[in-house]
Amino acid sequence: MSRFAALKQRDFRTLWIGGLFSFMGVQMQFFLRGILAWDLTERADALGLVYFVLGVSLLVATPLGGVASDRFPKRTLMLAAQTGTVIAPLLLSIAVLTDVVAYWMLLASAVLQGTSFGFFGPARVAMAKDLVGRENLGNAIGLQSLAMNGTRTFAPSLAGALVGWSAFGIGPTYIVSTLLGVGAMTATSMLPNPPPPLDGAVRPTADIADGIRYVRKTPEIRGVVATTFAVLMFAFSYVSFVPALVEGEFGLEEQHVGYFMSAGAIGALVAGLWVAGVADSPRAPAIMAVAGTLFGFAVMGMGLAPGYGVALAVVAFAGATTTTFQTLSNTLALQAAADEFGGRVQSIMQLGFAGFGMSALPLGVLAEWIGLRPTLVIMGAVAAAAVGRWALMTGAIQIRTNRSANV
Repeated sequence: MSRFAALKQRDFRTLWIGGLFSFMGVQMQFFLRGILAWDLTERADALGLVYFVLGVSLLVATPLGGVASDRFPKRTLMLAAQTGTVIAPLLLSIAVLTDVVAYWMLLASAVLQGTSFGFFGPARVAMAKDLVGRENLGNAIGLQSLAMNGTRTFAPSLAGALVGWSAFGIGPTYIVSTLLGVGAMTATSMLPNPPPPLDGAVRPTADIADGIRYVRKTPEIRGVVATTFAVLMFAFSYVSFVPALVEGEFGLEEQHVGYFMSAGAIGALVAGLWVAGVADSPRAPAIMAVAGTLFGFAVMGMGLAPGYGVALAVVAFAGATTTTFQTLSNTLALQAAADEFGGRVQSIMQLGFAGFGMSALPLGVLAEWIGLRPTLVIMGAVAAAAVGRWALMTGAIQIRTNRSANV
């Protein structure tokens, strides 16, 4: 299969281009949020609290987003959600430019963005499935991951350069990220608006419960979901503490945070080019297991790195392995899901990111207690062990191609 097969579909190209704008703005905001939190507090647990609040918001909104994705037209839902992701950075830019920014504003912004992403994420991935079909789903997810990681390559560096430029700074950089969000909404407005797979009355609680039961009774989905949760909640949480690692442990300036994040994105970009071509192959489960285990080892390596240069090489490897793992875990779960459960399965997968945000606070407290480096080693070890357990238990599980039998 061509690594760019899904891009031959015009509407998917529009979705993908919109993703470039959206991911670029989000990655810049991710960088800016960490810089502001560290500058205002200089505490690892304060960094963790920002992402904890984001995680709680995702935890509440994402199951509802999964239900909405199965019950409402996806383009309409995506546009409504993107409105929140534009308003949040706009308000922060005003606060910074008027010199009234405070730590609580970062928490409020995290609530708004977390809620918005809780509805946007399931709809976006389910829309890709509608546009390209099951046969190219893995390729589509891989290409969307490629767009995200491509922007991670230069968005933090761009944000760091703009922040460090005396004529610009954090406030105007937030405005740039806001304009990118407007560009993403423009692309979304050009997409088709197919009818939802389910009709009838919306029953949020009952629909969420149905989705959970479906995941629990489907072994190939249940195992992927549980393993993804463990990896995101522990190993992926390293991103919350990058400012503390680079500025606090290595004693470097803000722009080096951007370089560090860009190094991880370069590794992710290289891996994304490769994994898009194998995501629909029978080897996907084995590749996912290897990638997830190596990602855990990479996070451990960050905690053991003797200096910034070694840490840069390690984070590049971490970017490659986490991209491979996340692309394949999303693909396997959605390929195994019946159409009428697609949005809810994706929302449950996305809850791993809520877990990542929520785990950042206790991990930040642990880092204040025993130190950031030992905490990173523990985080990576837990994730590697979880993936290893999944790999040992899935030898008898066959990822099926006839999904309707699971309903």
